[in-house]
Amino acid sequence: MTRKYFGTDGVRGKVGEYPITPDFALKLGWAAGRVLSRLGTKKVIIGKDTRISGYMLESALEAGLSAAGINAILTGPLPTPAVAYLTKTFRAEAGIVISASHNPFYDNGIKFFSAAGEKLPDDVELAIEAELDKDIECVDSHLLGKAKRMEDAAGRYIEFCKGTFPSQYSLAGLKLVVDCANGAAYHIAPNVLSELGADVTVIGNQPNGVNINENCGATSMALLQKTVVECQADMGIALDGDSDRIMMVDSKGNVIDGDQILFILAKQALINGNLKGGVVGTLMSNMGLEVALGKLGIPFVRAKVGDRYVMEQLLEKDWWLGGENSGHVICRNLVTTGDAIVAALQVLSVVSETGKTIDELVSEMPMMPQTLVNVRFNSESAPLESQAVMDAVKDAEAALKVGTDNPVGRILLRKSGTEPLIRVMAEANCVELAEQWANHIADAVKAA
Repeated sequence: MTRKYFGTDGVRGKVGEYPITPDFALKLGWAAGRVLSRLGTKKVIIGKDTRISGYMLESALEAGLSAAGINAILTGPLPTPAVAYLTKTFRAEAGIVISASHNPFYDNGIKFFSAAGEKLPDDVELAIEAELDKDIECVDSHLLGKAKRMEDAAGRYIEFCKGTFPSQYSLAGLKLVVDCANGAAYHIAPNVLSELGADVTVIGNQPNGVNINENCGATSMALLQKTVVECQADMGIALDGDSDRIMMVDSKGNVIDGDQILFILAKQALINGNLKGGVVGTLMSNMGLEVALGKLGIPFVRAKVGDRYVMEQLLEKDWWLGGENSGHVICRNLVTTGDAIVAALQVLSVVSETGKTIDELVSEMPMMPQTLVNVRFNSESAPLESQAVMDAVKDAEAALKVGTDNPVGRILLRKSGTEPLIRVMAEANCVELAEQWANHIADAVKAA
């Protein structure tokens, strides 16, 4: 069944435009409360990032949950993975995060976690959508839900993160730059790393409600690259707005993406004998990752784009490691969702264990040039169904020998699950080919 409101990562959109409005958030809180109360839930954790609209949506959700008889525990600004973690440890059985992740401040979203700290199953999301079509019916006054603040939420999560770093190692002697994207981890990531011994320079840690992800963070790496070089740091770590995505920078200012992080972690896990199964990537994962893992004899499969689909594959195969090139990295033996801080600590543990620099570790996986072009489209149009677009894709696949025994690249064309964008990706054994065919297809999409 097709979802009406939920996308690949909850409900998301521009603030003030349906469905990201206070009245819809109230109704969503009530509908979720109705469904969750059937599951025995009377307690929900609510966290948010640093967007100014979080205050409005938090209050509306709290009111809706109360009307359904559900108690709310409010954490204030907190990373998405922290809400997942606290949902489990508090036996809350449900968690809500108010965040649009890497999007600009004028967007926001509402996503849910199950009692296990994982994204809600499809059947539960569909049940919530069914309730949204009904009129609100408030429970009796003596059954109304209450709300309270969790004052030590950040501290609890800081200690959890530190606990995922091997106790026999220290970050002493490492000089790091951390870009918090003016987002939910601004008061957490620097503390985790400095308490483990690192010399930390922090940027993007002055949120004001409207500067989240603005020219900083995992989606805008230039500031971090510049700062790492200027500070002569060993590496840089970039988080996104809700800290479920990570990108890194080596000492020379080169960007290290989620695919390269997965390779570093998978190879070391194989050497240590604790790699369970293989690695789950996505349709966007670089062919270089697949080739490098293949040389090590590590199985690799691709899921649909979206960390929820990576997690589905990990659970189905009972593997531990997966993620996206955009920076969602899931270490399932440690966490239940993408966690930027935990992923960073696992990379740092490899640096500590091997004595190698991040530059050396990354050099062991050659990347295949990849060009991504985003084309904004009217939600009522269907450019992917255009014959001209399909013909352009066929031309590109023929040139890149897709489907043959010796492909020199591949093409991926898809709609974004979170924005009105068509994403055109071309991968090839040289930059010129990747750019040529990505732009060729993108031009056809724009014309359509």
